[in-house]
Amino acid sequence: MSGSGLFVIGATHHRAPLAVREKLSLSAEGAAALKAEFAAISGLREFAVLNTCNRVEFYGVADNAEAAALVSAAFCARQRFDAAEFAKIRLDLRNRDVVRHLLEVSSGLDSQMLGETEIFGQVKEAYAAAQAHGSTGPVLNRVFQKGFQAAKHVRTNTAITEGQVSVANVAVELAQTIFGGLSDTRILLLGAGEIGEKTAKAFQSRGAAALTVASRRFERAMELATALGASAMPFEQREARLAEYDIVVCATSAPEIVVSISATLAAMQQRPARPLFFIDQALPRDVDPAVASIENVFLYNLDDLAKIAEENRVAREAEINKCRAIVTEKAEALWRQVAAQVEGSAAPARPQQKPA
Repeated sequence: MSGSGLFVIGATHHRAPLAVREKLSLSAEGAAALKAEFAAISGLREFAVLNTCNRVEFYGVADNAEAAALVSAAFCARQRFDAAEFAKIRLDLRNRDVVRHLLEVSSGLDSQMLGETEIFGQVKEAYAAAQAHGSTGPVLNRVFQKGFQAAKHVRTNTAITEGQVSVANVAVELAQTIFGGLSDTRILLLGAGEIGEKTAKAFQSRGAAALTVASRRFERAMELATALGASAMPFEQREARLAEYDIVVCATSAPEIVVSISATLAAMQQRPARPLFFIDQALPRDVDPAVASIENVFLYNLDDLAKIAEENRVAREAEINKCRAIVTEKAEALWRQVAAQVEGSAAPARPQQKPA
C-alpha cells in the first residue's frame, strides 16, 4: 500500500482492547508534543489528530511514503509502544478508504456503541483543534467539512441513533437493574468533564437526587455541582468517603488509578449488605480492575458497557445497510472532489513548523 496521498493511521476498539487503548491514549501534553513532532516531518502537508476513548487516529496528506511511516513511528516512540505490536492492530487506510472511514466514524456507524452521538462532537473538536494549530489545508478542510454534512445526513435520514446508545444511558439502565430504583441512591461523580456531566444528568433524569461531584480541580467541581444542584467534595477525600456512596461514576483524565482496591475493601467493611456500583468511563481506567473481585461490588468499564449496548443494536440493525449505502455514495462523491488535490504531486508542501 502506498504511503503517499490521503491517509489515516491509528488504532480503534475493533482490534485494540481496552488494556491496549490505555497505553495508546494521548494525554493533552502528549498530544501537543506529538503535533509538534508531526509538524517537523518533511513531506507531511496536512494532519489532524483524533483521540477518544475508543480510538486514536491520525489523518494526513503526505507527499511520500516515508512521511506517513514517520507519523506511525513518532507515535509509537512517544507512547513507548512496540512498533511491531502496533503494526498488528494498526488501522492503515489510504485515499478513498479514508474518506469513507471518516464518514462512518462521524455518523456513529463505526462506533463501539453503534449510533452513539458523542463521536460527532469529538471529531468536530479534533478538526477545530487542527485548524487552530494550522495543520490542515485544502484537502483535510474539504474532507472534514463535507464529512460533517454527510454524517448529519446519515443521522437525519436513518434510525441509526435510536435506542439507548450512549455510555451515560447504558450506565443508568444498568444501575436501575442493580438497585431497582435510583431515588434513594447516593452518587459520587469523579471528574467534571463532558462525559461525566452527561452521565450525572442521565441519573438525575431517572430520579437520582443525592449527587456529589469531585474533581482534581475543586473550582470545576464547584461549578458543575452548582449547575446540577449537587454538592462538591475535595478530590483527595474520594477514597476515605467511598462508603457513603452507592454509585461511583469515574470519568477523570488522571493518568493513574484513582480508586484502589484497599479503599474499596475498607468501604465495603462499612456497608457489607449494600452493593457498591462503579461505572468506569475513563481511559486510562480510574478504578483498579481487581475491585471486581470483591463481593457485592459491581465494576463496569467502557468495553463492558459497549457489550451491554449490543442488546439495543437490534432496533438499529435494519438501518445499517441503509447507512452504509448513504456513506458509500457520499464518500465517492467527496473523493472525486479531492482526488486531484491529493494526487497532485506539484502541490506545494505545507510550511514546516519548528517543534515547540
